[in-house]
Amino acid sequence: MRLFEMLLFMACMGLLASLFVSNPRIRSCALLWNSGAGSTVVVIQLFVEGYRIQLVFLYGLPVLMLLLSLFNLLRTQTAVRRESRIRRVWVRLLLVFGLIATAGLNYAFPVFRLPAPTGKLSVGTQVFHLTDLNREETFGESGSGKRELMIQVWYPAESGNGKSASLIPDSAILPYMAENYGLPGFTFHHLKYVSGHAYPAAKVSSAQTSYPLILASPGFGSSRFLHTSQAENLASHGYIVAVIDHTYNTFATEFPDGRITTAATNDLFSPDDDYRTGTRIRDKLGEVLTADVAFVLDQFELIQSGQLPSGMQGRIDLKHVGVFGHSIGGATAYNAAYDPRITAGIDLDGGLYRLRDRERLRKPFLFLNSESYYHTLQTVMDNRVYTDEELQQMGKTREWMEQEREDKKRELERMRESVPAGGEFLYIEHTEHLNFTDVQYISPVFKLLGITGELAPERASSLINAYMLDFFDLYLKNKAGALMKGPASRFPEVKFVTPLQ
Repeated sequence: MRLFEMLLFMACMGLLASLFVSNPRIRSCALLWNSGAGSTVVVIQLFVEGYRIQLVFLYGLPVLMLLLSLFNLLRTQTAVRRESRIRRVWVRLLLVFGLIATAGLNYAFPVFRLPAPTGKLSVGTQVFHLTDLNREETFGESGSGKRELMIQVWYPAESGNGKSASLIPDSAILPYMAENYGLPGFTFHHLKYVSGHAYPAAKVSSAQTSYPLILASPGFGSSRFLHTSQAENLASHGYIVAVIDHTYNTFATEFPDGRITTAATNDLFSPDDDYRTGTRIRDKLGEVLTADVAFVLDQFELIQSGQLPSGMQGRIDLKHVGVFGHSIGGATAYNAAYDPRITAGIDLDGGLYRLRDRERLRKPFLFLNSESYYHTLQTVMDNRVYTDEELQQMGKTREWMEQEREDKKRELERMRESVPAGGEFLYIEHTEHLNFTDVQYISPVFKLLGITGELAPERASSLINAYMLDFFDLYLKNKAGALMKGPASRFPEVKFVTPLQ
């Protein structure tokens, strides 16, 4: 909780304590004083920190108690004594319920702070609206009819002044984010108060003449905002990191003119699709996402030359370009890495697509997976045969499983083929799919629901950031690489599977 939120909570605790004072006169004075102080804190909190739905009980209780206290001053003492005992019981129950409910809501949906970047450099951030004039938009309507993208760039900056950027500055998209997780639209309203560590439009740091570029691709129904901690950390160590909002594949994207697009690509799939149909659709979607990455890289060539205004002219090392992504974005990163301009890449817990029409990737590629996904691949490596009962529980046919197994074998082969060029396959114990994004910070309830794993978000983030940094430092800066040599005692949760058996 933030400062005035805590003061407001303490004021309501004081109100509850006042109701247990035995002396009627002292009790009345204490209630009047505490409710007045609490109401004052309500006003200050609303103006200084801003309203959020999780505090709705704390907003109402002090004001209600102040009105009741003022009302009692106007009544006869006989009438007050006759009603006070029953009313005090109900007010106590109301206060207790309000405090418990508020504590629960704040636990479930806190105003959290992203982990501080571990590098020595400050971080700046800029947002770009890009239009690919060579591609028509195929998933929905575009303002220009062409494929439009929003990207956010984090980069090494001179010491920042003022307020750091919000995690999600486009607050109009927050209802769509909540709905994406099956929650009421107002649930994530408080995320607009969560700040990162980057300073908007800060000057590029002069610590180096140029910085390697890393492109990033979020997963299906995700957003560029949900890779902020990874981007900030890499930027603090001397990288320019551009995270792409793949239009219509994000939960929502807001454009400068106020247009908001939402996830339309989920309409491509149907529960009635067989395995091969779903695979073909995913491959087709992947082609669009991969083209987005290539287009953004084209735009950075224009930024480097100064044809696209940015403040980064001449500061981008385009001879050392990396790529990473999560989920289908990880598969996109792998597919984009075939571009000769890209040096190395990382797949964060994403199954590969376009497995039949590619030769092996002859460049360093790191597969960093959740424990759950590793177990999925392990069943393939073990040639596990499921019983009819198990298939029924999973809701899959034997034909579906055999086709899926065939693709997973190809995926494992792609992983093996990356090893001679410096590829690795690791997994992190006690993690689930969304531990590889900042979703893991949004609510501890997600862990209870199995959306994120048992590993604490801070620990999971530190592990992922450390291995991503070590890998990119090795192949984009030709330094470090200690973590790529094998298991590390300080990171026992990280398990090396390479070479794949």
